[in-house]
Amino acid sequence: HTATVFGATGFLGRYIVHRLASRGCTVVVPFREEMAKRHLKVTGDLGRVVFMEYDLRNTPSLEESVRHSDIVYNLVGRDYPTKNFDLEDVNVEGAERIAEAVAKYDIDRFIHMSSYNADKNSSSAFYRTKGRGEEVVRSIFPETTIVRPAPVFGFEDKLLHKLAGQANLFTSNHMQERFWPVHSIDIGSALAVMAEDDSTAAETYELYGPKNYSMAEIATMVDREIIKHRRHINLPPRVLKRLSELYNRFIWWSQTCADKVEREFIDQKIDPKAKTFQDLGIEPAEIANYTFHYLQSYRSSSFYDLPPATEREKREEKKYLHVIDDQ
Repeated sequence: HTATVFGATGFLGRYIVHRLASRGCTVVVPFREEMAKRHLKVTGDLGRVVFMEYDLRNTPSLEESVRHSDIVYNLVGRDYPTKNFDLEDVNVEGAERIAEAVAKYDIDRFIHMSSYNADKNSSSAFYRTKGRGEEVVRSIFPETTIVRPAPVFGFEDKLLHKLAGQANLFTSNHMQERFWPVHSIDIGSALAVMAEDDSTAAETYELYGPKNYSMAEIATMVDREIIKHRRHINLPPRVLKRLSELYNRFIWWSQTCADKVEREFIDQKIDPKAKTFQDLGIEPAEIANYTFHYLQSYRSSSFYDLPPATEREKREEKKYLHVIDDQ
């Protein structure tokens, strides 16, 4: 097969590119920045990973990227606005152009990465544009497979690493947002299965982990693993939204935005009609089993070689196993 993976230079892209290329597929990787795609060159044998420069607003470059492919993945997404692209430009209009290119060349399969809570009536602009994007691609290419991943954890995530870092200081809902975190490797495996299983066409998949957590519970887990306490200051949403707008005027990288503050008040909702990992034959991983693996580097040198937090707790418990309450 020949597969085109839009958004391959992002967080989830490397996991699906590696799986496709290692199985013998030729993978076309459209890119915008030269330095952002270098790590993908070694994910497959020589000649298996092909790079093509593109622009999301340039329709001919999109068509050139998909014209020889059997399957197209759209992993392009943005959860914060920039001066060049707002959420509508990326999540709706960009998805529309890619779907039109897929329909023009009658590609066999099209897999569109959306988001959990995607809803055109949502109070969050991100969820709202993701919901509209789903409707647009399905109207253009009815056999589109839509994937809605929960918040993802992994080596380059914005969940565990954000909570372990020092910059995550302000919050607005006492970190009470609830969701089912999912492993990035499980998402990559699911996307690879969809490429080989034609029964996944025209289906919607909600991909989420086995256990529901609040953000505060995960923050506690992270603090226990890195053996540090990260302080979080709760501010009213009106204040934090305004602070986010001012903050973004002075830095060019994404730290927070008003819509991210709004999303802190929206819990993850699962569509009961959507299919899940179970329909793909995949058992999702539990985040508690991977915190040590991903967060060990945040420990100080004094505690770096200590075993995982769960193992330490087991050792502490063993000290008191000989004590019987009724004696």
